[in-house]
Amino acid sequence: MSWGTELWDQFDNLEKHTQCGIDILEKYIKFVKERTEIELSYAKQLRNLSKKYQPKKNSKEEEEYRYTACKAFLSTLNEMNDYAGQHEVISENMTSQIIVELARYVQELKQERKSHFHDGRKAQQHIETCWKQLESSKRRFERDCKEADRAQQYFEKMDADINVTKADVEKARQQAQMRHQMAEDSKADYSSFLQKFNHEQHEYYHTHLPNIFQKIQEMEERRIVRVGESMKTYAEVDRQVIPIIGKCLDEIVKAANSIDQKNDSQLVIEAYKSGFEPPGDVEFEDYTQPMKRTVSDNSLSNSRGEGKPELKFGGKSKGKLWPFIKKNKLMSLLTSPHQPPPPPPASASPSAVPNGPQSPKQQKEPLSHRFNEFMTSKPKIHCFRSLKRGGATPEDFSNLPPEQRRKKLQQKVDELNKEIQKEMDQRDAITKMKDVYLKNPQMGDPASLDHKLTEVSQNIEKLRLEAQKFEAWLAEVEGRLPARGDQARRQSGMYDAQNPATVNNCAQDRESSPDGSYTEEQSQESEVKVLAADFDDEFDDEEPLPAIGTCKALYTFEGQNEGTISVVEGETLYVIEEDKGDGWTRIRRNEDEEGYVPTSYVEVYLDKNAKDS
Repeated sequence: MSWGTELWDQFDNLEKHTQCGIDILEKYIKFVKERTEIELSYAKQLRNLSKKYQPKKNSKEEEEYRYTACKAFLSTLNEMNDYAGQHEVISENMTSQIIVELARYVQELKQERKSHFHDGRKAQQHIETCWKQLESSKRRFERDCKEADRAQQYFEKMDADINVTKADVEKARQQAQMRHQMAEDSKADYSSFLQKFNHEQHEYYHTHLPNIFQKIQEMEERRIVRVGESMKTYAEVDRQVIPIIGKCLDEIVKAANSIDQKNDSQLVIEAYKSGFEPPGDVEFEDYTQPMKRTVSDNSLSNSRGEGKPELKFGGKSKGKLWPFIKKNKLMSLLTSPHQPPPPPPASASPSAVPNGPQSPKQQKEPLSHRFNEFMTSKPKIHCFRSLKRGGATPEDFSNLPPEQRRKKLQQKVDELNKEIQKEMDQRDAITKMKDVYLKNPQMGDPASLDHKLTEVSQNIEKLRLEAQKFEAWLAEVEGRLPARGDQARRQSGMYDAQNPATVNNCAQDRESSPDGSYTEEQSQESEVKVLAADFDDEFDDEEPLPAIGTCKALYTFEGQNEGTISVVEGETLYVIEEDKGDGWTRIRRNEDEEGYVPTSYVEVYLDKNAKDS
């Protein structure tokens, strides 16, 4: 099977076919190139996706990744990053092994094809030239034969005519002979060209053209083989990364299998355990004995001389509560409404809607609960002196629950030990360098390292003292040492400037109350005295807020929440604080009755002079 014998007359079709083969090869190169672009784009999107869900450094989210489920998710993100890298490898290998190689081969193929078809056209031109020469000699031979026949006929005619002279007859005879000779010569040339053309034609169709077509056939077959090899390479490039991709997927499965729900539950306990004991039973409050009544909501209106109500902390500690009369700041903090004011009644007449829409009814809480809420609000205030200090976090983390405090102290001790080890390594390095300088003075001056060595030693000593201080606090929390006293507190360096009685009573180790606030371990009597003394220092000098105007109740309002006061339609009262934008106005009925009412329930008449003053 040879193109030279089977397709001897299909030169033009072979030329078109081979061009189509090159076009297909270039199309395949373009296909692979677009595949590499897709792989790169996919890898980039995978990397961006992995980066998007990575935890942010030094954030609360990063702390959550200590749980096994979060670690497994982080491992999945990292494996997806490696997975993306394999797609980049696919793109690189396809580019180098297929695109670059085929592009070079296409250029060579085009040059070879051009050479073969140039030789074919040259052979065609040669055979066409021989054919033209044969045709020319044939026409000349035909013309000479016709001329010889005419000359012979003219001679015979002249020879038969008696009127023609002998000289004319001789001339005609000579002309006829010359024409016959020319015809013989043309016949010889024609015969020669015919033999030459037949030889060239035989060579063309049986030697030159088959050789050219055979080369073209081989070229085309090599192209086809090269396309097949490239397709195999295309598959192998993918196949080579499958084991690595499989490892990535195996690692994801391994990470999923490493999830331990029990371990995560234990980590949650370690992260949020406070160390407090659950609250005990609530004691029975006997209202039949007036002298033993606990603090109730209406105790805020009692005067200083009407007995001292008691404050209960989780049923454990009892003590006297300082009077709240005239403590406007604390009253505002403890009893201000916690919900938006109710809308005014739809009807202007109170008879249409008896009491109007009231603020949401909530179960009244004892004042002790509101006070405990105040004590445990964030940031936690472990002593009322911190109101003056601005509520700064203490160095010993005594504002935290015991278990959380232990963790913070342990973390601080570990950090200090790392710093100490770092400084010690630096000191050893400086010492070795100094020994080298002593043995080889030309390398440096040993005295130049004394200042640095002294500085490092001082840093180590400071860090050790700091570590000892935190270790002492940690030992106390873990129960290895007795309760902390004044001496241990003075070691911290942060309580020297405070009142000893305040320090001794405000910063003791705490136990839990039922609502999570702290109670003191010392006697309840001395504790409440200290608290009362602190509040007296803060508020005793304050006078009741002056009235800045009056107001008239437009509707009846029943103050059922802490910090509110009931009013009757048409009642006139004093305004002591304007609406601050929350929808409530503070009013006073008499010296002991004051509270908040919705601004939309009253019509306010401000005294300009009083407001300005």
